[in-house]
Amino acid sequence: MLILSRKPGESIVIDGRITVKIIRLEGDMVKLGIEAPREVPVHRQEVYDEIQANNREALTDPLSKVPKLPPSSNPMSNQRLGTSESGHLQMKSASIGHSKNGLNGK
Repeated sequence: MLILSRKPGESIVIDGRITVKIIRLEGDMVKLGIEAPREVPVHRQEVYDEIQANNREALTDPLSKVPKLPPSSNPMSNQRLGTSESGHLQMKSASIGHSKNGLNGK
């Protein structure tokens, strides 16, 4: 681990793309400003740890936490959606025909 000393207003640069600036000291707290490209995720350690734990849980238990959708009250969607024997939603095929006024569903 690299340990650096910085005063408020001073910065460090990481990889030429990320700047970490000491904004101010408040008691035993240090306020940091971080400039990084949008594609570089920046999280507090406890948030990062929670994200990682959730990702691991999703990989080991992928379907148990996925809620089932309630039946729709829209009559058109009821005609096009069905439920399989296992309770999963399935899309039914629909044909579209032409009329004088445009397209109509059959």
